[in-house]
Amino acid sequence: MAKIVSVPARALVSYVVNPTARFLLRAGVTPNAVTIAGTVGVLIGSYLGAMGHLFWGTWVVTASALTDVLDGTMARMRGSSGKFGGLLDSSMDRIADAAVFGAVVYYLAGKGNPYGGMVAALICLAAGQVISYVKARAQSLGLNADVGLAERFERLVIVGVGGLLGSAGLEWGLPVMLWLLAVLSIFTVFQRLIHAARTEPPDAAPPAPAGSAPVEAPPATGVDRDAS
Repeated sequence: MAKIVSVPARALVSYVVNPTARFLLRAGVTPNAVTIAGTVGVLIGSYLGAMGHLFWGTWVVTASALTDVLDGTMARMRGSSGKFGGLLDSSMDRIADAAVFGAVVYYLAGKGNPYGGMVAALICLAAGQVISYVKARAQSLGLNADVGLAERFERLVIVGVGGLLGSAGLEWGLPVMLWLLAVLSIFTVFQRLIHAARTEPPDAAPPAPAGSAPVEAPPATGVDRDAS
């Protein structure tokens, strides 16, 4: 469901993001600056949501989260994505996710935890961290876990829909979307683990005879700027 919904959304985002990325690069803005600015925006939007301003908080978080696509597009247009850029992007994503779901928990606590939404939000937060970890750890081991029904883009879309439903006065809206996301996130964790297991290469060749020079593994190439 999440993937089906996100296909046209991603196409629309690309239509807007590409010209914006070119404009910012011409203006001398770096991808890392966009990454940090986006995280600051998410923190502001999360605070608004925690204080009960779900409508504005949702839109500020959504607009700021789009920088997660923008900085990667800028890096590709520059023809390089440095290792630090990838580290910074992943680190800021984790901070932003913690802020969003922390704000949701705080907001729902003030509402009496309708439909157990706080539990769902905590599951989403924990599962989201594991989703990202599995992909990053798999890459470090030479495996491929670059799949997922609920990647970071989809997770933010689902939470955003819940926030808008809640801002419209539908008490069940946010908790229901959180429970949906919790299920999809847990599924994605196992989806990535299974996919990584299937991409594991066969057993290594027998050890070389004594006295022969060891064969070094080729260096890793490329840096995934979005380990979500």
